[in-house]
Amino acid sequence: MRRLGALLFMAIAGSGAGAAGQPQALSMTLEGLRSTRGQILVCVTRSAAYFPDCAKDPDKRHFAVPVKSGPIPLGTVAPGDYAIAIVHDENGNGKLDTFMGIPREGVGFSRNPVLRFGAPSFGSASFPVAGAPVEQAIRLKYFL
Repeated sequence: MRRLGALLFMAIAGSGAGAAGQPQALSMTLEGLRSTRGQILVCVTRSAAYFPDCAKDPDKRHFAVPVKSGPIPLGTVAPGDYAIAIVHDENGNGKLDTFMGIPREGVGFSRNPVLRFGAPSFGSASFPVAGAPVEQAIRLKYFL
């Protein structure tokens, strides 16, 4: 009976998260949206050299998703450190609009680093993926 209890415990404990070396689900939620117009431009990268604009990253995940509340799935990713940069493309033109270098549309980053002049560093926005699904709650910032 004791052995059955130990086996049952091991089965329950091992059923939740995936193995540390396996790809894991990545998702995000959005906080502070000022409207539901347009789309969200998403950049997911694991390279500091291509953050925050991962357009030239050969391993990037760069795509647009509809504006919505609740979790937004970003697919599965291999274990490692990642950073997410997003733009609330309110007018749907596929790019971040600026006025004198200041974003006219909302921007946000994983781990919600303090935004001063320019984008945060990869290190301040990066988070680990290993052994379990990850969900990042990203707060949007509007400057104009």
